[in-house]
Formats: sequence, structure tokens, C-alpha cells
Amino acid sequence: MVTDSKPIPHHRGLIVGNYCHDILLHNNLVIAETLGGAASFISTVLDALSLPFHLVSKVGTDFSHAALTTTHPPLVVPSSQTTLFHAHFGSNHPDRILNRVTSCSPITPSDLPTGSRFQFGMAVGVGGEILPETLEKLLDICDTVFVDIQGLIRRFEDDDGRVRHVGLKESGFFHLLPRVSFLKASEDEASCIDLEEVRKWCCVVVTHGKDGCEVFCRDVRFRVDPFEACQVDPTGAGDCFLGGFAAGIVQGMGVFDAALLGNFFGSLGVAQVGPPELDFTLVQMVKEEMHKRKVHDSPDSEKTDDWLVFRKPRDQNQFYTSLVTAKNIIMCHIQENGRNLLSSTKGIEQSNGKTRVVINSVKHEPISSVDSE
Repeated sequence: MVTDSKPIPHHRGLIVGNYCHDILLHNNLVIAETLGGAASFISTVLDALSLPFHLVSKVGTDFSHAALTTTHPPLVVPSSQTTLFHAHFGSNHPDRILNRVTSCSPITPSDLPTGSRFQFGMAVGVGGEILPETLEKLLDICDTVFVDIQGLIRRFEDDDGRVRHVGLKESGFFHLLPRVSFLKASEDEASCIDLEEVRKWCCVVVTHGKDGCEVFCRDVRFRVDPFEACQVDPTGAGDCFLGGFAAGIVQGMGVFDAALLGNFFGSLGVAQVGPPELDFTLVQMVKEEMHKRKVHDSPDSEKTDDWLVFRKPRDQNQFYTSLVTAKNIIMCHIQENGRNLLSSTKGIEQSNGKTRVVINSVKHEPISSVDSE
């Protein structure tokens, strides 16, 4: 299946990853269903920053968020269901337990556009939909490629779809690392790679949630400060981070500033349920600050060794302060519109339709308990 046989001249980026249905459960009680998938969170960030891109995503005929994805519509596979995740939270398991309930068809090389070249590409699978040959095709047609490691190392238990990880060397993707520009991993996912070896091939960014992130590239290593956040739902935090980070790099910012921008968007993501609502007018001040921080006109791969790209800027505090100011204004807007409210005891209908916070299961069959595990 080919998305478009004609060139796509006006898109700087190519995003590859399936949309999903996400169901959030607290002590096995369904409290929200929302549009999910890394592609949905990243799309929100890149759209807010006015960075044009083409998206390749697959869903089934049961996809319930078509109205929210008209700007970047998915491919509908008649013979498949939309990928569905259950995210379990509760007193007996404070950390999220993630189960893949159904999965859509994988994205194949023939699904990617032909006849076009892109300034940047992003492989952001969540349910096993990224194949080694698909990533290889993405690397062939994009100048700079960002990869979320979750799309490479996630595996799923046969009985309940519980997410687990395999080592990067056993994933089938390891041989492609020399062609990857940036690899993003959570702290847990980073334990599945030989960081000292992988950083020789590509720049690795490890997120630490409320503690910010670390950047590793060859002989360079530094930590980037976090932003305060009132966490409502951690789902998609890393995706929002990657969207902000990639946008910074593509817009010519240094790696340190781009990572700070990633932390900024990650902190906005956890304050809302589902893909964050970002007022474009308010984000304009962020775009203006980004323009001031440009180091290069483009993320030319030949410039990745340039000391300007990896150095810590002397005026980093100024950029951080500007982002804090922008964040405070954006959060006030979010709170006024009720987007940061999630209750396990009251039903809430979000006005923009991205999230439905409900009582009783969205799916009529019983939800399997995980408390005994």
C-alpha cells in the first residue's frame, strides 16, 4: 500500500507511527479514553510550532478519532483493528502498567511516499508497527532521522499483551544505528542498550521524567534541567519531549537548547490527558525564542561535530526563564479550559473531543485485573 505516488514538495518532515486508542484505568476502573500513539502527541507539538510534515499512520475501521486527525489522516486498513492500549494505574502498582490489547497492521516500506525527499524523519512506533525495512527506507529518504527506541525494542506477551523490552542488539534494528541521527530512550529503556557503544554511532537522549534529560554523543555528555509540572497523565510525555527536541534541531538550534525545549513540551504533556491542547497564539512566544537560539540554518548531518551544536550556551538561563514564562501563561490557559482536570470519581467530557473521562468501561467486556501480579 503506497500512501502517495506523487512527490510531497511542501513537507519538511516525515512522521511514521500508528495512531492508537488509549484507555486509562485506575484500580481497574476506566477513567478515560483518548487518542493515543506517539504520532498523535508529536503531531500536536509540530503543528503548534508550524513545522510542516507528512504523516504515515495506520488504523482500523473502528478508529474513533477521525474528526481529530483530519489534518493528518491515517490509512484505514479494512482487515485490521486500531491498536489499543490499556494503561493501568493504581495503589498496588503506582508505576504505569501497559498492555497492548489489539494491534493494527505494521507500516511497510511501500506505505512511505515515493519520489520525495525530506529534511527530517521520525520513526515513532508504539505497538510494534515499525519494521527494520521500514526504518531503512525512512533513512534512505530523510536527511536527519529521529528514532524513539520504544518502537524498536518493545515486545508484547502473548497472553495479555503486557509490554516488555528486548535488548537493542536482539531487536533487528542495531545495524541501522550508524545512519540514525538521534535516538531517544526513557530511563528504563536505556537499560536495554549498551549506551557507551551506541553513543559512538548516534546521539542518544535519555529522558528522566521530572528530573529532565541527559544527552550522550561520542565524548559529550550533559544533563538538561526539567520544568516543574503538575502530572495528570504521564502517557505521551516522552513523545511531547521528542516532538519539541526534534523541532528545535530542525529549526537550527543547538542540542542543549533543543533538549531544553523537549523538557518544556514534555512538562506540558503530562499536565493534560491525551495529546496536549496548545494555543497557537501563546506558543508564538516560544517560536520567537527558538528563532533567537538558532545556531545553524538547518540540521546538516555534516555539522554534528561542530562545537556550537553541542556546547552549553552561556545564556542558557535566559532561554530557560523565557520558557518558564511561556509555560505559566499556557498552563493558565489550559486550566481555564479544564484540560488539566482528571478525576477518578467524576465523569468529564472535554470540549474539544480529544479526551473522554468516564466512569464505567469504554469497552463493554470486563477489564482484566493486574492487581494480583
